[in-house]
Amino acid sequence: MRAIALTTNETLWWITLGVGLVVALVVTFLLEWLRRTVLQIDRGVDDVWTMGKRLAGNTQATHLLQTTKARGVDLLEEVGHHRPPAGGGSP
Repeated sequence: MRAIALTTNETLWWITLGVGLVVALVVTFLLEWLRRTVLQIDRGVDDVWTMGKRLAGNTQATHLLQTTKARGVDLLEEVGHHRPPAGGGSP
């Protein structure tokens, strides 16, 4: 029976392969962690974008409020012209 003896060169290769495996595992872990972080940021940016679009949609006609106010004042004046005189009875 032949005994398996590793030479110094073979031992160094096995150590190198082991270290390479550990490095590959650490890099894989770090890349997965980065991917998940990026996805969280992307979801947050999407939420902010959606809220911004809703806000823009809700405020796109605010410039018309001055016109609405002016028309309301005109309407009140017109209604005032059609009121019966104070103290007068019904005909």
